[in-house]
Amino acid sequence: MQHISIVVKKNASAVQAGEALQSWLAARNVRSNLLLNEPEPDIPPLPEQTEVIVVFGGDGTLLSAGRHYGRHGAPILGVNVGGLGFITAIGLEKLYPILEKILHHDFQVEERMLLTGTVIRQGEVFCRQSVLNDVVINKGALARIVELKTYIDNEYLTTYRADGLIVSTPTGSTAYTLGAGGPIVFPTLQAITLIPICPFTLTNRPLILPDGFSISVVLDDRSRDVYLTFDGQVGLALQPQDIVEIKKADGAINLIKSPYKSYFEILRTKLRWGEM
Repeated sequence: MQHISIVVKKNASAVQAGEALQSWLAARNVRSNLLLNEPEPDIPPLPEQTEVIVVFGGDGTLLSAGRHYGRHGAPILGVNVGGLGFITAIGLEKLYPILEKILHHDFQVEERMLLTGTVIRQGEVFCRQSVLNDVVINKGALARIVELKTYIDNEYLTTYRADGLIVSTPTGSTAYTLGAGGPIVFPTLQAITLIPICPFTLTNRPLILPDGFSISVVLDDRSRDVYLTFDGQVGLALQPQDIVEIKKADGAINLIKSPYKSYFEILRTKLRWGEM
């Protein structure tokens, strides 16, 4: 291993952990660089020689790093220096034993699918963004229920009357999707989940689709105060007649697996299953 890039959340504990890792790597003749993950969207570029990316922060920091650096192909190790974390499942206490293995290429990765969300406005591409978790259409705090005409591979599905709609990857199933009543989907599956937020019709339930389908959502002429967010971090205001197209992205992100905790143990721990 010749070069590791270190991405840190812009807070004291994450920066301190990143600097300590730089010193540790330097003692082993491994080059490194420290990249601050804020502010969006002015994230510094990733050096081309990067072989592994170590991210210090919470899930939000890893999501941001994944959007900006995931297509590079270097596997990403998420280190949790925050609170609840499903994709930054490794704590600081386990970091250096794992890094010893990584330096000798003794690790496993999980490939996580991405989605690409595109906004079409007046027949032109207005914006496009890839996400690891979800694309969310949501009404403003005081807005009325929105009507979202939804198509699957150009075939009409339904018009959701709801507070919004979440289109999620399996990785995102433990994020906003979980709070909205969606299913937990094993993260390496290739699937897309649609979850209406507080639907007016209670029979509108979450829908799991094969990853080859594309989803198109059309806002009606009366849509006001409606917003689109990518991974809950980047967003914009939508306008009447905007079309939001969502499909599986061409690339994927490789996350380094924790050798200490399985996905099911993470679920039990983070969601406190079985506790009395």
